[in-house]
Amino acid sequence: MKKWFVVMILGAAQFVMVLDSTVMNVSISAVVEDLDSSVTAMQSAITFYTLTMAATMLLGAKLGDIWGRRRALVIGSIVYAVGSLMTAFSPNMAVLFLGWSIIEGLGAVLVIPAIAALLADNYEGRARVTAFAAIGAVSGAGVAAGPLIGGFMTTYFSWRYVFVGEVVILVFVVIFAGRIAEKSARRSIRIDVLSVVLSAAGLVAVVYGMLQSKVWGWIVPLHSPEVNGVKIEPLGISLSAWLIVIGVALLVLFFVRQRRLVADGREPLIHADLLSIRQLRSGLSVLGGQYAIIAGLFFMVPVYLQMTLGFDALQTGWRIFPLSISLILFSVFGTRLSTRWSPRRVVRVGQWVLVASSILLLTAIDPELSSPAFGIGMFAAGAGLGLLASQLGNVNMSSVTAKDTSEVGGLQGVFQNLGSSLGTALIGSILIGSLASSFATNVAESTLPDETQAIVNERTEGGVQIIPASTVQGIAKESGLSDAEAAELELIYVESQLSSLRTAFFGLIVLALLSLLVSRGIPSEAPERRSPRKGEAVEPSAADGYRPPPRA
Repeated sequence: MKKWFVVMILGAAQFVMVLDSTVMNVSISAVVEDLDSSVTAMQSAITFYTLTMAATMLLGAKLGDIWGRRRALVIGSIVYAVGSLMTAFSPNMAVLFLGWSIIEGLGAVLVIPAIAALLADNYEGRARVTAFAAIGAVSGAGVAAGPLIGGFMTTYFSWRYVFVGEVVILVFVVIFAGRIAEKSARRSIRIDVLSVVLSAAGLVAVVYGMLQSKVWGWIVPLHSPEVNGVKIEPLGISLSAWLIVIGVALLVLFFVRQRRLVADGREPLIHADLLSIRQLRSGLSVLGGQYAIIAGLFFMVPVYLQMTLGFDALQTGWRIFPLSISLILFSVFGTRLSTRWSPRRVVRVGQWVLVASSILLLTAIDPELSSPAFGIGMFAAGAGLGLLASQLGNVNMSSVTAKDTSEVGGLQGVFQNLGSSLGTALIGSILIGSLASSFATNVAESTLPDETQAIVNERTEGGVQIIPASTVQGIAKESGLSDAEAAELELIYVESQLSSLRTAFFGLIVLALLSLLVSRGIPSEAPERRSPRKGEAVEPSAADGYRPPPRA
């Protein structure tokens, strides 16, 4: 037990880091009602919670090198706890956004890289494989427990109590952090502010562009933002497309800047040539895809269950539970399987299971999401995600030597949270965007009178919001529709939501297939030794249990 005490402490911190998004996803309707907000606002809050982490994770990893990883863990836990308290007592969406999406995210960027680096400091060889797998299982436990904890607390008490509970766990982490060994020395380096600005601005622009595509359109402008009555759509192209292009350009400049800093003998925010390591590049790419799929599933399924079917948070949690529990079980099973199979084989099997489960879920969609096939599909999706979780942490950390573990821990955090942000933004935008187009098509093809269709089109000119299906008739009657027309409009809206859900599930299939394309670098045998950076002596891989002296 003493040997694994460090895993217990770091696992508690990891549990909190992954708990929030799943708690909030099953509590969407309750939070929207409590704060008098909208599903679109909640999508933005969920997206920016992970985007804040993705945009500043490299800075957090570098601060961990300067302050020491254990101190970064403590400071990050305190900042996160402050954000949790703000969220627990938030009177409106603005305060929730600040406390949850921003302050908690800034605390997490110190904690997440520290967890990965401290695990690498405290365990070697097979024990390290087990430790990383245990953290993967804890992440799965957070995914599993989040919907049930959030569902129970939201249904019978309040979603706010969950955030108070997080503060209690983080107090435990801070108190016992002193018992965690730290072998790597602190480093006296200067952080390049321009690099921080370029990476953060680039990531925010790309993800925000995707997030707003449901309103502004991908390329052809739909409902462009206006300033003094003038629509902002440069050269007739959607602002979403411009933001994505600008974001990519800023990220290219970021990597150019990193190479220039290295050439000048200065410390970069990230050594760009780490991404030339094939094993690490593949591991991070698959990791990002894994979190994009999780985030997409955990956004679109709860939205449909709560806003269309009227489920409460606990009922929603139970419908998601098959995925959550299988994620835990197969994280453990994947660890045992790694003694017989190579990491690549385990990962590939997990990816194909994900593709198959996405197809099964698409074919199993019915108006109530109650068919056995849907439950089996959710369980299979969790199994595939669990197999990936059992391998990727060790694959990534084993691809570099000890002095780069903190930097790789930061990269893992970037790809995890960027994947989550993109998954919520992309799948959420597909869901909401296809709802608008499907609703417009169904109204046009309905038996509603022309004047009634004109009223509906006028009221939905700015887009179709996701609202409880049970409220459609009341809104329709307030707009002057008859009882019969209001009833027909409700049926049209429910069918449109179901159609948009199918479209979003097809998006998941595409994500799962794309993930397969980037997994070729996962090691088929023992982890590969990485190529040394320019001017650096060749060292054995950290996967071999070798521990080189800490970097000065």
